[in-house]
Amino acid sequence: MRLSAPIYHLKRRAKRLSREEGVPLHDALDRIARTEGFSAWSMLAAKAAALTPADRLFPQFMPGDMVLVGARPGQGKTLMSLELAVEAMRSGHRAAFFSLEYTEKDVRDRLQAIGVEPAQFDELFEVDCSDAISADYVVKQMAAAPRGTFVVIDYLQLLDQRRENPDLNVQVRTLKSFACDQGLIVVFISQIDRSYDPSVKPCPDLSDIRLPNPLDLKLFDKTCFLNNSEVQFRAAS
Repeated sequence: MRLSAPIYHLKRRAKRLSREEGVPLHDALDRIARTEGFSAWSMLAAKAAALTPADRLFPQFMPGDMVLVGARPGQGKTLMSLELAVEAMRSGHRAAFFSLEYTEKDVRDRLQAIGVEPAQFDELFEVDCSDAISADYVVKQMAAAPRGTFVVIDYLQLLDQRRENPDLNVQVRTLKSFACDQGLIVVFISQIDRSYDPSVKPCPDLSDIRLPNPLDLKLFDKTCFLNNSEVQFRAAS
C-alpha cells in the first residue's frame, strides 16, 4: 500500500487535527493512520519504515559519484538526502550537510522527523550552514575527508548566488573533480521548475531542473526525483 503523502506530511496533519479538535496527539495520529488503511499509527510507521527507499538506493552509490536529488517544495527531497546520509553513517562513513537554506537546528529537527536521534551520529555527522558555502568552500572543508564520505549540498541553485563566486557550471565541475580525486559521494538537492506538471508525468526529470544559470547536467552520474511518494532513480547511461 502506498501512503497518500510522505509520513512527515501525515504527522503535520495529525498535529493540526490535535490542535483543532483538542484531542491527544496519539489519538490524532491513529485517526490519520486509519484514513491510510492502518489500524494504528504504529502500524503505519512500521510500514513507512519498510517503504523507505534510502536503504535500497544507497548501495548503488559509488565513491566519486555526483548525485542530483530533485523535487518540488514539500515532496521530501531534503529528508531523502538526510536518509541517504544516515545510511552512509550506518555503513561507517562520515557525512556532511552543507546548507545555504537551513540552520543547524533545522537540519537536526529534520533528522528527528525521520526518526533519527542526531546525537547517535554526532561523531560522524557535520552540519555547516555558513553563508560562504561554494564549491571552493566545500573543497577546503572536506580536504581531509576520508574516502566514502557522503556530502550533501543544499541546494544546487544557491551555489552561485554570491557575485564573487564562480558560475554554477564551474563550481559543479570543481566538485566533480574533487569527488573523483577524494572518493567522495556528493549529493546536490535541487529545485524543480514551476512548469513541471505532475499530471503529465509522475516524477520530474532532468528537463525539469530549474536553471537560472547554465549547467551541464551530464556532470551528474545519478539522479533521484520525487513526487507524491513516487521515487525515480536513474544512473547515467
